[in-house]
Amino acid sequence: MGVNGITEVTNNIATTYASSVNPSSVEEKKKDDEVKVKAEAAAVYEKSDEESDKASQVSSKNTDRTQIIRQMQADVELRKQQLLDIVQKMMGKQAKTYGIANSENDEDSMWKFLAKGDFTVDAATKAQAQADIAEDGYWGVNKTSERILDFAKTLAGDDPDKLEKMRDAFEKGYAQAEKTWGGELPEISKQTYAAVMKGFDELTGKTDSE
Repeated sequence: MGVNGITEVTNNIATTYASSVNPSSVEEKKKDDEVKVKAEAAAVYEKSDEESDKASQVSSKNTDRTQIIRQMQADVELRKQQLLDIVQKMMGKQAKTYGIANSENDEDSMWKFLAKGDFTVDAATKAQAQADIAEDGYWGVNKTSERILDFAKTLAGDDPDKLEKMRDAFEKGYAQAEKTWGGELPEISKQTYAAVMKGFDELTGKTDSE
């Protein structure tokens, strides 16, 4: 017989003896045992509630995390769309300014303006357009590319992944500007495109060897 068996027999003998000497002690022991069982049951119940609360908290955190991720994705898409719209308008404006500045030298550009309702280009307007597309002009390659890159950096910060998304938005914006223009944009716009792409390479740490 093992130790547990001996203990059980000993306890039974002690209980039988106690009942013969003092029956009330047996009843008291039963009550004590009942209280103990109820206490253990209560402890188990409380533990279950605690585990349920923890599971609920984990589920809530997962839901919050999912919502945050979705919000971040939506924010990136919004920023991409913002840059795309900006690029489309800026490249279109640059091309139009170029067309005005070269209205007498570029017959094709002039016909595009006539088709859009720009029937007259006076001397003052043409002179201003020529100044605007000069090397340091507002619509020149340098300043136009700088503005586009500034917008991209503002929207993406220093995050390389977001900058790549801004690059993608720029390319799409440029393509849409070409579609609106009705074909390839003027040489000044192509040079601006190259300058912007070079700027993105520098911002994201890319080199010609990569």
